[in-house]
Amino acid sequence: MTNNKKDEFIEKEQRIAHYGKILSHPARIAIVKLIAEKKEIKTGDISQYLPISRTTTSQHLKFLKENGLIKGTIDGLKIHYCLDMEVIAEMQKALNTFFTEAIITFICEC
Repeated sequence: MTNNKKDEFIEKEQRIAHYGKILSHPARIAIVKLIAEKKEIKTGDISQYLPISRTTTSQHLKFLKENGLIKGTIDGLKIHYCLDMEVIAEMQKALNTFFTEAIITFICEC
């Protein structure tokens, strides 16, 4: 049996690291911001707003969808994307808690 060092971290730490990975590319951050601004957007329209190709856009959309940050509905040949607000709220809560605890710990120890 191999021991994965990642398994030694608590679930909360793994989840926060996972959220970091989801947002670890500037294109994904820009896509999330764009979808938030537009509320919903078609696949082909995204690359019109961002300096990335349609292929690259599709790869990032696939990653964001696989990780639950966005949802897509099929309309003919296009997919309409929107944010999954439950996942966004969960991510926000986890990251806020992490940074709040880190700040409180830092302030208390200084």
